[in-house]
Amino acid sequence: MKRKNLGRATLVALPFLLALVADLVLLAVFRDRLPGQLASHFRADGRADGYAGQVWHAVANVLLFAVIGALWALTVVRGKFYGWAYRWLVAGGYAFAGFLGWVMTAVLLANVDAGENAQGEAQGVSFPMWQLAVALGVAALAGGLGMVLAALGPVPKQPTATGQAGDGARIALADGEVAGWARSAGSWWLPLISLALVAGGVVLLFVSGWAAAIPLLLLGVLLAAFARPYVVVDRRGITISGMLPWPRLRVPLDRIEAANSREINPLAEYGGWGYRIRPGRSGVMIRSGEGIVATLAGGRDFAVTVDDSATGAALLNTLIDERRAEH
Repeated sequence: MKRKNLGRATLVALPFLLALVADLVLLAVFRDRLPGQLASHFRADGRADGYAGQVWHAVANVLLFAVIGALWALTVVRGKFYGWAYRWLVAGGYAFAGFLGWVMTAVLLANVDAGENAQGEAQGVSFPMWQLAVALGVAALAGGLGMVLAALGPVPKQPTATGQAGDGARIALADGEVAGWARSAGSWWLPLISLALVAGGVVLLFVSGWAAAIPLLLLGVLLAAFARPYVVVDRRGITISGMLPWPRLRVPLDRIEAANSREINPLAEYGGWGYRIRPGRSGVMIRSGEGIVATLAGGRDFAVTVDDSATGAALLNTLIDERRAEH
């Protein structure tokens, strides 16, 4: 299993490594023909409005490609992605690396043989917006290559039955006994993303001011508040809330017909993560893996990914039986 994970991580990290190597090689080859301060940021009309030294250009690219490549590889290895979901995730990494690699390379080549002002900043450098269209084309080609390479190797298959309680499981309760169940439903990557957003907002606060920083800061704080939602099963039904008391989501017990525990693939079954609504189903998808799936009156399903989901589903079935007995 470790060897398979290493192979998958290498496959995903490969395009980011190749893009980084290509940029560093070009930087070394054209070093004597580049200005001291490279044009690194451009306005919508293509004219440069930001500059960075050659060393900072190299350091920024190393951090950029290394961090994104590592996070993408970790997502593949630590997450539970099967079949087409796995192929699309690998292809997405290749497409992103291709797009980013082309943009960085084009910016570097645009600085070759550029003039300098008294401060050593590049002069006469422009970055036409059609380069972004070319970058999208490169991303499509790279994504196609990633899809092919993912299919050539062993594609993870969704596991069949697990040792968890299945449909119909119950928890024995004595007469008059009241029971509840609660678990956090967090994932390892949501806190990282929220931290990265807040850090980016702080950087923008000093670089560009409040106008640019506020959206990232708000998004980071909101994501942090719901990075580890809390799932409660009791006589009220299923309740899901974040670190704050509101907003919260509740599925009343009288709407639930039955519950079971099974493996859930958010990307393949729900089209992604977060609060998802699909024909015949809805749910809160924080990560891949086990979760509670409740069959509602009318035939729809509601699901939430959470650890120890077999216990939560079994308690739900017990509470449903008690509710029916009372009526």
